[in-house]
Amino acid sequence: MFFVIVGLGNPGRGYRSHRHNAGFMVVDRLAESGGLSFAESAFAGWVAEGRIAGRRVLLLKPATFMNKSGECVAAAMRYYRRTSEDLLVVHDDLDLELGRIQVRRAGGSGGHRGVQSVMDSLGEGGFFRLRLGVGRPPAERDAADWVLEGFSASEVAAARSMIERGAQAVEVLLREGLTAAMNRFNPWPAESQDPAPGEGVE
Repeated sequence: MFFVIVGLGNPGRGYRSHRHNAGFMVVDRLAESGGLSFAESAFAGWVAEGRIAGRRVLLLKPATFMNKSGECVAAAMRYYRRTSEDLLVVHDDLDLELGRIQVRRAGGSGGHRGVQSVMDSLGEGGFFRLRLGVGRPPAERDAADWVLEGFSASEVAAARSMIERGAQAVEVLLREGLTAAMNRFNPWPAESQDPAPGEGVE
């Protein structure tokens, strides 16, 4: 049995460092730490297979745009004959402060179009989630524009730390289970907000 770990984001270099691509960043960090390489798949996405934290995993980055992410995810789940118990979706979240992460299982989409697309395509929302806080925009800014921007110079350190901690949370989830991951990573503020190694944010 293996786990499918999906990072949500928009494809293309122009979107690479956007807040909305935080899910891609965590999955890229997992691939880097596990020595895995992505390749194009038959279901409109990039995949990397291997072992992380002692578990066999499939890392997936949909090549569709965010609001159609579910098409790729559902195709992959059918192909590999996985259920929601084997699925983790990693995504940005406006409702969490910048740098905060939250591991959970099931729930609604919180207005996130990528998560909603996955729920619609699978017909249910019982999968695991890793929420990555990108913070709310100032009152005069539109949220849709906000997530399609990169992190400011003053935010980069917190964002890098979040990506690193997000990857660590996935490893704990795989190795020790949901409760351990929630207990270790959901409390806020985190014990350390120092920037961590890796190239999650440009």
